[in-house]
Amino acid sequence: MKINDITGIIIDCSIKVHTELGPGLLESVYQECLYFELKEQGIKVEKEKALPVIYHEVKLECGFRIDLLVEDKVVVELKAIEALNDVHMAQILTYLKLSNNEVGLLINFNVARLKHGIKRVVNNYSE
Repeated sequence: MKINDITGIIIDCSIKVHTELGPGLLESVYQECLYFELKEQGIKVEKEKALPVIYHEVKLECGFRIDLLVEDKVVVELKAIEALNDVHMAQILTYLKLSNNEVGLLINFNVARLKHGIKRVVNNYSE
């Protein structure tokens, strides 16, 4: 499956969750519901995927966790906050770099219309 197909399915499922639940809930609720919707679509998805840091050829378990990893290709970072800012963008870029993935979605469910809470992020420095 192509990246654009995967991100399209993730966005469609996110909109479905947001339409049904609306803004104002905890991030963990949106994560569980989006995970459920993606599984219902037959999509491979892992939640709270551990992400080690390799430093001087040593694998360090630093406690980083990807909210959702979809089809082993797309990193999804979920938020339920007032507004996305630079630190959230830096977080997903770091996750993309550490996981060696090129594309991620940063999704903030705490908005009136979900299309205003979705950012597609591309890591041009993956190996």
